[in-house]
Amino acid sequence: MEKKRINFKFILEIFFSFFKISPLSFGGGFAMIPIMEEEVVHKKKWVNKEQIIDIFAIIQSLPGAIAVNAASLVGYQVAGIVGAIAAFLGVILPTFAIMVIFGAMLITYQHNFYVQAALQGIRPVVVAMIASAAFKMSKVSLIDKTCLAITALSIVTLLYHKSLIFVVIVSGAILGIVLVNIRIKLNRPVSLVKASERK
Repeated sequence: MEKKRINFKFILEIFFSFFKISPLSFGGGFAMIPIMEEEVVHKKKWVNKEQIIDIFAIIQSLPGAIAVNAASLVGYQVAGIVGAIAAFLGVILPTFAIMVIFGAMLITYQHNFYVQAALQGIRPVVVAMIASAAFKMSKVSLIDKTCLAITALSIVTLLYHKSLIFVVIVSGAILGIVLVNIRIKLNRPVSLVKASERK
């Protein structure tokens, strides 16, 4: 990852990067994940794949909107508090403006045939975007059979008990710490492979 010089121009670059991402994130924060990854990892190279996966993992355990949390953490990662503020404003302002406009038009056009038809077509696209993000994250996150088992158990738990998401996250963290320590004590290899080492 190239070290960026933090100045006013760079802060503006952070702001406009997230300002550009925000209006494209139809479907909420999860739909933003692949767009944000493309922008900050592949185009800007502000963070690497391992760091962005860690950021996405952290925001799932925090309250608040996924998009706002992710943008703020990326901004903080590359430019400290000022970067976090720039990313926060960049991601929130377009959405706020769009919501004000659509809110004013909602009463008149919410039952419009073409609006309803367009939304019906957008919904499966959002599912595809989320699935694409999950697939890309799995390449870095599912590094051994233990990770696969934790993923499977978490999916089953959340399918039947959506309210247990915080418990699942905390349990995953605790289980990871315990399993890694057990492997170290047993002199077994620990699969903590960095994303930069995986292809």
